[in-house]
Amino acid sequence: MTWTNWEKVAGDGLDFTDIIYEKKYHTVYEGGQARVLVNRADKYNAFTGHTMDEMFRAFYDASHDPMIGVVVISGVGDHFGTGGDVEWEQWGLREQFYWRSAPNRVIRTCRKPVVAAVKGFCIGGSHHLAYCCDFTIAADTAIFGQNGPRISSPADGFIMPYLVRVVGAKKAREIWMLCRRYTASEALAMGLCNTVVPLDRLEGEVDQWAEEMLTLSPSCLEVLKASYDWELDTMPQLGNIANWLHPDYFDTPEGKEGATAFMEKREPQFWKIRKAEAEARKKAMEMMEKGEV
Repeated sequence: MTWTNWEKVAGDGLDFTDIIYEKKYHTVYEGGQARVLVNRADKYNAFTGHTMDEMFRAFYDASHDPMIGVVVISGVGDHFGTGGDVEWEQWGLREQFYWRSAPNRVIRTCRKPVVAAVKGFCIGGSHHLAYCCDFTIAADTAIFGQNGPRISSPADGFIMPYLVRVVGAKKAREIWMLCRRYTASEALAMGLCNTVVPLDRLEGEVDQWAEEMLTLSPSCLEVLKASYDWELDTMPQLGNIANWLHPDYFDTPEGKEGATAFMEKREPQFWKIRKAEAEARKKAMEMMEKGEV
């Protein structure tokens, strides 16, 4: 047997509800893997601020464990994840990725190589979490895509220009601006993942990649990861562009419409809102010209 069995990590602040945190070790090379599974299958593994805080604590532990060489992130059940929990986000969509322990920052600051093991839905925040990982291994059931403009979430910052590095400018704009869905084979063709395997081979494939990394110098891998991730520090930070272009966006009718429509299971009426606002501005201008205001 090449690997020991997964063992749940607990104690010392590592008792979790929203995630499962486990470790296992290679019987020859002795180094190990840590695995973080979002444990909200009833919500398609969508996460809340509490989930993100737990992820931070698990990644912090794995990053500082000298015997862990690889960190794997995935979800319990059939899906990788669908981003932020919209019910939680009702108090403010912007808060999702401006949280103190935003998942992308957790991936970026982890010293160890991070592998996304993707199956089923990999949508929205979970999608850019996956493409920010060092490696993405997908099952043939995986479906990739973004949700931003569909649910009135004007995401900005490094997650957009970084996707240009992954798939190129045209595809990056298509992914974010059209909110299309992509199969695992389409994702592989554009570079969103490293390889695609049948679902029943996903964990075995991750083990093979982890074993290959464990044959290499762990310190060198840490340096290489940090070198590749350094460019993220030169990109726009989250919130700068949205605040400049559309200040107070989430307090506007358009900013609220996407999430409201999603919860009500209907198509959003963005252009009806735009039309009403345009007509109101036109009426206000006419009144000013007549000296009525």
